Amino acid sequence: MKLVLATSNKGKVREIKGLYQDYEVIPYSELMEEFEIVEDGDTFKENALIKARAVFNALNDENIIVIADDSGISVDILDGAPGIYSARYAGADASDKDNLYKLIDDIKNKDATSSPAHYTAAIAIVTSKAEFSVHGWMYGHAITEAKGKGGFGYDPMFIPDGYDKTLGELDDAIKKELSHRSKALSLAKNILKTL
Repeated sequence: MKLVLATSNKGKVREIKGLYQDYEVIPYSELMEEFEIVEDGDTFKENALIKARAVFNALNDENIIVIADDSGISVDILDGAPGIYSARYAGADASDKDNLYKLIDDIKNKDATSSPAHYTAAIAIVTSKAEFSVHGWMYGHAITEAKGKGGFGYDPMFIPDGYDKTLGELDDAIKKELSHRSKALSLAKNILKTL
């Protein structure tokens, strides 16, 4: 079964391909020129569905299944920010590093060195016949220091519950087990088996 990913984010593509080895997984950017998708939903679920629908409609092929992910980190001391704005927290053209250091600075500005936080991942599946969505979560703490070179995004500043290292420091196998995206993708896999 061919699964088209509504992302060109290399970290997400690598993670999804690793979990979906039974499927042919292709980023949509390998099938067509990338285009801007306006994510104007109020939730991770809405934004994931917006992305999946946009790619499904653009490819105009009833035989494909499009999967999209919308995910981010929510920090308690910042009233849940950056949340759905995680990918563009430091501005529209910000890099992962820009976003990471803005979040570190914002927590420091609250006179804190850490805060409870959680990651959310919403996975949307769009086919010619139906749409589905599932969620996964990972809880822990956001700290005001970047540690480790692994992972991507906010991983170097997030310590999952039950651990004393950041996602940037933990082995990929451990991260895969804990990951909000892994949890959501496992649920999505159950849906794919029924299609």
